[in-house]
Amino acid sequence: MATVSIHPSVDQGVKHGNPNFAGGTLTCKCAQQQVTVKITGNVAFNHACGCTKCWKPQGATFSVVGVVPRDKLSVTANAQKLKVVDPSAAIQRHACTGCGVHMYGRIENKNHPLYGFDFIHVELSKEVGWEEPKFAAFVSSVIESGTKPEQMGAIRARLKELGLEPYDCLTPQLMDLIATHTAKAKGVLAA
Repeated sequence: MATVSIHPSVDQGVKHGNPNFAGGTLTCKCAQQQVTVKITGNVAFNHACGCTKCWKPQGATFSVVGVVPRDKLSVTANAQKLKVVDPSAAIQRHACTGCGVHMYGRIENKNHPLYGFDFIHVELSKEVGWEEPKFAAFVSSVIESGTKPEQMGAIRARLKELGLEPYDCLTPQLMDLIATHTAKAKGVLAA
C-alpha cells in the first residue's frame, strides 16, 4: 500500500517537541521583505487540520496548526504586508500579500470560546522544539478540498499510524472547553 501524504512535517513520522521550548520566529515565504512573527513560548493543541480555511503548503492534504496566547505573539517585521483573508470568518487569518502564507489567525470576538488564542503554523519557524502535532481535526473536510471520499479510509489509517487520532471536529477536551464556555455564557454553569 502506498503511503498517504498528510503534511511534509509529519509524513516521515511525528517528531516530538521539547516541553520547555521557549518559542521562536515565524517567517513568510517571500524572498525579500519577509513578514516575521515572534512567538514567546511553546504552541498548544498542535494538530493536523483538514478544514478548507487553514493555510497548507503546496501538495499537503492537511495543515498543521496550533495555538499560542495572543499576548505571546508579535509581528516584528513587515506588518504592512499582512491582510485578513476572510473578514467574515471567526478566525481572522492574517496572510502575507506577497506569498500568501497565513502568518497567524486571531479571534476578535471576545465571546468566542477560543478568544485569546492565536493560531500559528510552526513549520514557518527554523527553530526546533515546538510541541508536536497530537491529533487530527476536521478530517472529513479534506473532501471539500477535492480529496476523493474513497480515500478517507486510507487517510484515517495513516493518521492513526502517525499517532494522530482523527476527529471530524476537535478533540473531546477542546469540545468540552467550548461547551463549558457556552454553558457559562448561557448561565447554565457558574462562571
